[in-house]
Amino acid sequence: MPDDELHYRQLMDISGLIQSRQISSVDTTTAQLDRIGRLDGRLRSYATLMAEQALATATTADEEIAAGRVRGPLHGVPIAVKDLCWTTDAPTAAGMPIHRENRPSEDGTVVRKLREAGAVILGKLQLTEGAYADHHPDVPPPVNPWNTDHWSGASSSGSGVATAAGLCYGSLGTDTGGSIRFPSAANGCTGLKPTWGRVSRHGCFELAATLDHIGPMTRSAADAGAMLSVIAGADPKDPTASSEPVPNYLAGMKRGIRRLRIGIDRTWCARVDAPTAAMLDDALDAIADLGADIRDIYFPDTEQLVQDWFVLCGIEAAVAHDATYPSREGEYGPGLKGLLDLGRVQSALDYQRIVLRRIAFMGQVKALFEDIDLLVVPTTAMASPTTASMATLGEDAELISGLLRYTCPFDLSGNPTITLPAGFTDSGTPLAFQFVAPHFAEDMLVRAGWAYQQATDWHRRHPEL
Repeated sequence: MPDDELHYRQLMDISGLIQSRQISSVDTTTAQLDRIGRLDGRLRSYATLMAEQALATATTADEEIAAGRVRGPLHGVPIAVKDLCWTTDAPTAAGMPIHRENRPSEDGTVVRKLREAGAVILGKLQLTEGAYADHHPDVPPPVNPWNTDHWSGASSSGSGVATAAGLCYGSLGTDTGGSIRFPSAANGCTGLKPTWGRVSRHGCFELAATLDHIGPMTRSAADAGAMLSVIAGADPKDPTASSEPVPNYLAGMKRGIRRLRIGIDRTWCARVDAPTAAMLDDALDAIADLGADIRDIYFPDTEQLVQDWFVLCGIEAAVAHDATYPSREGEYGPGLKGLLDLGRVQSALDYQRIVLRRIAFMGQVKALFEDIDLLVVPTTAMASPTTASMATLGEDAELISGLLRYTCPFDLSGNPTITLPAGFTDSGTPLAFQFVAPHFAEDMLVRAGWAYQQATDWHRRHPEL
């Protein structure tokens, strides 16, 4: 089967073909590596390619599958991971030249679980410096495959670009303020930010410990559910990882969303530009047509939360970087440096006020879900920002607020979300919205995402490269 029939297929489709031996993992992996070689010089999504290791894993997968020892849906499927996940056989730089030679002594837990599931890891994907807002000045940012003038997202930029461009069948991203959701929206991917603690953070470079989430970025809700099933669960090396049982996220996926109570705060969600508003109206119509019960709700004000997020992220990041900042300050880029400086000047009283507001907000969000099953919100207030506009982010308070208004509150509360492609701008770039669920209700997100994606085809459209 020629490469052009394969590279944009969904992970679950490729899984079925490999495990039924209609195609081999080696041929699929080779085709992916060839495509990366042809395209990634200009897309710049990979920080490190692991071709030799990938082909060795694919060879083993083919042998095991031929012998009837199928490990699960990821067995033999080529994927990639964000380059803040530790790998023993490749450097983990976290987008930072200061760590370019960092060779971890063990795999991160999510990497170990992917390997145990038989996934073929093609390489490490590029990201912003330390997983914050900006790429280091010495690191060329990944390029949006739909339009080179538009933002590719942050911080999981490489994960979004590679998944959208057909350079892997799924990837791992991380989300501290929106970093799975921004690149998923910008590149037309399906991104699932799990509940905080649902996925172990052991062996992943830290930005802000109580805000960091690790999750899949894929081409469909089903693919995201398959990947989450592998990486979720308790971990003795991470005491913050939840011991809540991990369900089969695909088992109830096809139940539909008829009679599910889906809330929206129309006033809050109206604070968006015209293309985003039109997209959200269309998405709500599709959701209603699927039989959901759309309910008007009031969401707590988020303006103070956005400000609190910056300060809290800065404080926690300053702790994470204490070994190298400020002692090696000259090797940091301006964006991450500014965050660390912000964190280092806060007082204990400032911190405690933020903690108390955060606890109150978490309680308010939990109470919302007593009357609804899911929440619908935009991903950002502006449709597909350009790289030029994003270059002014630090100078434009409204741009910052609009970027984070619908994302960072759910990092503060720890609620899981799924970002779904839902249209295109006049420039041909993707638009997206989010479903938000109660803690540990990722199965409901996969179910709602699957239903929406059966009724629409936005997630099946791909850039022409």
